[in-house]
Amino acid sequence: MPRPLARYREIEQWLTEKCRALPAGSPLPSETEIASTFGVSRMTARQAMVNLNQAGLVERRRGAGTFVAPSRLHRLDNVLLSFTEDMARRGMTAQSRVLSATVATSPDNAVALGLAPTAWLVCIDRVRLADGVPLARERVFLPGDFRDVLDSDLQNGSLHVALTRLGRVIAGARGYVTARLATTEEAELLGLVYPAVLLVERRTITDKQGNPIEHTETAYVASRWVIDTGSFSSQRGSSEASTAAPTAPAAVPSIDLTTTNDPSGTSGVRRRSSSTRG
Repeated sequence: MPRPLARYREIEQWLTEKCRALPAGSPLPSETEIASTFGVSRMTARQAMVNLNQAGLVERRRGAGTFVAPSRLHRLDNVLLSFTEDMARRGMTAQSRVLSATVATSPDNAVALGLAPTAWLVCIDRVRLADGVPLARERVFLPGDFRDVLDSDLQNGSLHVALTRLGRVIAGARGYVTARLATTEEAELLGLVYPAVLLVERRTITDKQGNPIEHTETAYVASRWVIDTGSFSSQRGSSEASTAAPTAPAAVPSIDLTTTNDPSGTSGVRRRSSSTRG
């Protein structure tokens, strides 16, 4: 005789059926309502919700409740597209909420760009949204002589298009992806219930001459984003070392900013207030 399911497993199955029947974004019963319906503790109902959240079937929004999660957005890891281009190809509208846009110093990120640690950088911190749903927090670092990009529309426009207008043609990128828990600040910015998992991509973009022109950390909501990877079979033997996959750097670049006034007197520090397209 089969063993009876644990109560939270019963709740998981019930909620899974609801998620399959309802359109994305539909509200689901609260933990209190589920506990009352099944005659269990709220802790048992919460366990079922947490498991489905980790599986990407439901989405818990701070102060709003739990909803049927939309299908995760898939992205190939070997195609270089800006966020704006990527969303446009999906028939979605890319938007940004600009947290800050400044000229500042950030030693680790300057070194990642092949510059001296004391070099001035253009530092842009944004929340990236698609059709109004926050997908990621993006922090971009550019060489200081790109400061004219701060005059571009960083809320509705594409940063890569702005760089192209300045004569900087993007040709390639190299990076890696890790996973970590969101900070409380990130959870609030992205509308997540803590704890929440982020996929963090760090990459350096180069121009046609191979010069680094952008270093970026993008923290994607793991329940809303998937990076598809390819695989290959390499011949073992003398060529093994040359075909080995690259490894991530041991030291993770810091994204902390130390903002000070630009001594050149040409632009100083420029800021933009937070805003979102309606």
